[in-house]
Amino acid sequence: MKPFETLSIVIPAYNEGPTIHLILDRVKKVQLLNGIKKEVIIVNDCSKDDTVEAINRYIQGNPDLNIQFYSHEVNQGKGAALHTGIKKATGEYVIIQDADLEYDPEEFNILLKPVLDGFADVVFGSRFMGGNAHRILFFWHTIGNKFLTFLSNMLTNLNLTDMETCYKLFNREMIQGLSLQEKRFGFEPEVTAKISRIPDVRLYEVGISYYGRTYEEGKKIGARDGFRAIYCILKYGLFSRK
Repeated sequence: MKPFETLSIVIPAYNEGPTIHLILDRVKKVQLLNGIKKEVIIVNDCSKDDTVEAINRYIQGNPDLNIQFYSHEVNQGKGAALHTGIKKATGEYVIIQDADLEYDPEEFNILLKPVLDGFADVVFGSRFMGGNAHRILFFWHTIGNKFLTFLSNMLTNLNLTDMETCYKLFNREMIQGLSLQEKRFGFEPEVTAKISRIPDVRLYEVGISYYGRTYEEGKKIGARDGFRAIYCILKYGLFSRK
C-alpha cells in the first residue's frame, strides 16, 4: 500500500452562505487517523447568495486549514462541481462532503479505517446500516433511496445498502481515472456503476449517522432527480460502458 499522507475533502457548494462556516468548522476540528493531513477543496457552483463571500471570510480567518477554492461562472449542478473538485485533488484518497449539515465529518475516520487496515480502495458510508443516529424524516424519500439502491445493485452485482449516500471515499487514482459525465445528482449512480467495473476493486460499506434537512431547511434533491437517477442507473448499468 502506498503511503497515505493526505485526504482530499471535496465540498460542492450552492447557496450555502449562512451555514458553510459550520461545516468547515467541523472539517477543521476532526483529527484524522494516523495524522493524515486534510486538503479541503470547495467548489462554488455559481451561488446566488453570499456563499463566495462567506468562504473567502473563512479562508482569511483560518489560514492554518489547507483550503483550495474554485468557482463555476455558470451553475452546472452538483455533479459538475464534484468533477472539478476531483480533478483538483492531490491527496492519496478523496472523500465527498456536502456543504450542508446532514453528514458529520467526525465520521471520516469510520470510512478511513478499512483503507488504513489494508482492505479497501473505495468505501461507501451507509445511512441504513449500523446503530448510528438518524433523523426521522421522509418515508417516501427513504423508500425511493432503497429502490434506487436495489436497481443499481441488480446491474452492478453489488450488495450496497445506500448507493445514494454522499459519503464516498475513493482511491484518488481510481476516481480520477474514470470518465464522469453526469452534472447533477446522477453522479451517484454513474460513479457507482463505473467504480464497480474497475478490475479487482475492493469496495466496502460502513454505517454512518445522518442528520437530514427538510426542504424548508435547504434540502435540494427532489422527485425529478429521482427519475434522473433511474435513467442513469439504466444508462450506465446497461447501455453505456464508458
